[in-house]
Amino acid sequence: MERDDRLSGFLTQPPALDGFDEAELLGWCVDIVRLARRNGYLASTADAIAIYETSILLAGMRNRKRPTPYDFQDAAVTCIEKDVVPGRRDVRRLCEIMLGGDRIGQVGYDSLPPLARDVLDRLEPLGLDLQKRTLSRALMNLDLNPELVPCSDLLWMLRYLLPEGAVKPIMGSRRLGERSIQESWDLWLGKHQRELIELGYEGVTIEQVMEQRLRRAAWDPKATAAVVLGAVEDSILFLGSRRFTDELGARAVELLSAERTVDDAPEVLRRIRRLLAHYRSSGGALPGWCEAFVTAGYAHYCTLLPSAFVDEDTGVRQVGAMLGFLFSMESLAISLGCDRAQLELAVRQSHPEAPAKVALVWAAQFQLGLLTMADLRSRCDDLLNNPLVVPSVPLYITGFVQALEPAPVLTPFVVEVLSGAFGRLPDDVLLPWLPNLITTLRREAPELVPVLVREAGLTYPASLAAVDAWVPPWSAQSAKGTRGRAPVVAGPVTGLLAAHPAPTDAVAALLGCSGEWQTGDTDSGGPGHAEVAALLKAHPEAAGAVAALI
Repeated sequence: MERDDRLSGFLTQPPALDGFDEAELLGWCVDIVRLARRNGYLASTADAIAIYETSILLAGMRNRKRPTPYDFQDAAVTCIEKDVVPGRRDVRRLCEIMLGGDRIGQVGYDSLPPLARDVLDRLEPLGLDLQKRTLSRALMNLDLNPELVPCSDLLWMLRYLLPEGAVKPIMGSRRLGERSIQESWDLWLGKHQRELIELGYEGVTIEQVMEQRLRRAAWDPKATAAVVLGAVEDSILFLGSRRFTDELGARAVELLSAERTVDDAPEVLRRIRRLLAHYRSSGGALPGWCEAFVTAGYAHYCTLLPSAFVDEDTGVRQVGAMLGFLFSMESLAISLGCDRAQLELAVRQSHPEAPAKVALVWAAQFQLGLLTMADLRSRCDDLLNNPLVVPSVPLYITGFVQALEPAPVLTPFVVEVLSGAFGRLPDDVLLPWLPNLITTLRREAPELVPVLVREAGLTYPASLAAVDAWVPPWSAQSAKGTRGRAPVVAGPVTGLLAAHPAPTDAVAALLGCSGEWQTGDTDSGGPGHAEVAALLKAHPEAAGAVAALI
């Protein structure tokens, strides 16, 4: 029993520290507190004692005979750092400096991995010592020195792979369809040699590492169609491999068909538009994955459109991007076998309640020919005449602004609606919802506001003196005066339109124009054309020259 008691006591007691180990640990605690105070931490002797006790406690919990530098480091972080890091360096880095020194070595060329040596060899035409730890400036004129084009391609890939600061472009850019004539780079590869060496563990060449990174991002479990389209764009810019680009494109089609939300619709629309413009400008045919993406996206967004309109979690920006995809890709999708009736059914089945989405539905119906411009004007007039709906007018305007994405032809109409609201509403009604309108437009459609400003600049008079005499082009008085002054032009076209007025009436109804057919003599000598007849009789040379030319 006594032996058992002595064994139990031995096992329950902490191990006794060696005198040399205890002195070393005390020195560490004092030094780290001194170093922490120099770096802005409010450390004191109490913290040194707490680090000492915590180091022993952590060593015992980890079944160690004496505290190791790792135990000491964890104890210092626990006792000094607390919740925030007020200094320039955290406590863990201070422990590394104190225990291992603050020296950074340099690896020679012969000891570098193959990838790092390949990078230095391929950048040798720049004529710079890239292994020194100071900043180097590289100036390249790619027109006069075409042999530097591979160096430029490599630098753009290094900028993508290395952390910020290692390779920094000062002049020049790389986008789809663009190539810089001159480039200027700040190179700091010597200071970031560690990151360059770490790339050597991922592959043998930069191109291999780049392909692995893009493939890893595309096949990540959380990847979306927008992310993969970004990888497709990067592969075109940096790698130029048609096979790999097609592989990423097929992955984008797969992810788009499997998505059940439309949160990334604006990003998808922006990227696929840019990619389609790139392929069309290059002069070649569209790759198969682009055609598959357009057809899959057309069917996918038509299916989700009715539910997106009524879903409260789906914003008006996302719905506008969906409609932008459907209408801007409509001609291409129909040529690839899609049915326009699918889009029309989706719009007819959409019955939103949010004001902004209601405006989007109206714009979509106008784009499909289900509503005329006169119908849109009538509905907007009803909104402004209803005092219960006036506070929600900014939301309707936001929907119309978002509708400029799928229906840019509505830009003059949106300017007209805004002008009508500012002209008709009294100040006590207009001023309360004006801040809401500004903040909503800034939040929902910052890139579409310049389009409205440009259209308003073309619509309104350029000088202040002309404002008083200016008549809005959409006003009934202006349209009536124009119809009254329009002459009846004689000729076979006039006779054909007068004999068959049905097509012209249908086009006028579609555009929202109302009016009556004017009657007049089709002969140039009739009462409506006395001045024209006199002019032609006085100067017959012009008519003869035109007849001879025809």
